[in-house]
Amino acid sequence: MTILGIDPGYDRLGYALVQKEVGTKEELLESGCLSSPKNETFPNRLAILGQAIEKIFDKYKIDCLAIENLFITKNQKTAMRVAEVRGMILFLAGKKSILVAEFTPPQIKLAVTGYCFANKDQITAMAKLLIKIPESIKYDDEFDAIVIAMAGLTGINKEKTLLSTL
Repeated sequence: MTILGIDPGYDRLGYALVQKEVGTKEELLESGCLSSPKNETFPNRLAILGQAIEKIFDKYKIDCLAIENLFITKNQKTAMRVAEVRGMILFLAGKKSILVAEFTPPQIKLAVTGYCFANKDQITAMAKLLIKIPESIKYDDEFDAIVIAMAGLTGINKEKTLLSTL
């Protein structure tokens, strides 16, 4: 099973592909941060990010897109723009018939650490125990996408288990 985790944003968009096969440990296939030029119009920035996401969709057989739900910030303009980026990503996933799992920050923390009030240090420590994460990560957005993908993997596994017992 391959999960694409996305930490949505229009300045920096974190993404991570995590794979888990039956009887094996989770493996990070690829992760990174996409960005769009600040001097471009917002529609052009969306197009640039959308094209990059489509390339990822085309490169891998993705079983599920795990994406963080929006949380309300003080800056409403930023929140609206991030919501628009999320909408574009959800549209692209729907176009490719990719299952989508949306998670709140507490759900992501719970899935990775077992504690929905975990702090950043606790999340980082547990994630590094669960999956090999490169030291070269520059931005929190990329790391956040990795833990979102891991939450997606956990959520999907639970969903399949629940469905198989019904």
